Amino acid sequence: MTSLGPLSRSPLVDQATQRLREQIAGGHWPVGTRLPGETTLAQELGVGRSTVREAIRALSGAGLLAARQGSGVYVIATEPAEDWPTRLRRAAVVDLYEVRTMVEVRAARIAAARRTDEDLEAMDLALAERRRAAAEAGDAEFVDADIALHTAVVAAGHNPLLTGLFADFVPVLRRGLIDLMALVDLRAHDPALGDDTHAALVAAVRAGDPDRAGHIIERELDDTLRLLRRETS
Repeated sequence: MTSLGPLSRSPLVDQATQRLREQIAGGHWPVGTRLPGETTLAQELGVGRSTVREAIRALSGAGLLAARQGSGVYVIATEPAEDWPTRLRRAAVVDLYEVRTMVEVRAARIAAARRTDEDLEAMDLALAERRRAAAEAGDAEFVDADIALHTAVVAAGHNPLLTGLFADFVPVLRRGLIDLMALVDLRAHDPALGDDTHAALVAAVRAGDPDRAGHIIERELDDTLRLLRRETS
């Protein structure tokens, strides 16, 4: 077994974590292998057991290691698991839209059943701002106004998980929509781009009609998804 070699310079925990990660990624400890004990690792790295313990905790949090009670610490992956924000940043806009459609169709249905007067006022204001941006603003500001209206509809469902999930989508969604508009010039013949559809969505939520609200948003997003697939194929 090759010695890991002692460490120097601080922070030692970061160095120990990096050294162990390199050993795992390099195949020194394949998936399924039990790591040497803390004492052995501490001696090889030239650090204390507490430093090793922290490094193992960090690698466990990254999805590389897992402790088995009474048995030891085992390698379960050679590459760190990406967290949700990282996956979203790396996602293709088509993949994002497929998930967005599932989220927003359900969110619109819930919004139609749960909306309050305050929610309806927020949607009306967002629709008015979308119309103003359509008449006066460039693509980036129009996209922001469009997303704000969709956000208001999602928020009307009063489900914090759905609201948080949609908020996670927004940065990647915004970039993808602005890029699409620059590529296709979607607003050349219709600066308001689907104003009737968005007004109908707000009306369906106001009327408390979940089926209609879900159908409207699904049709709108499916149309955009087809366009995205055509332009990215």
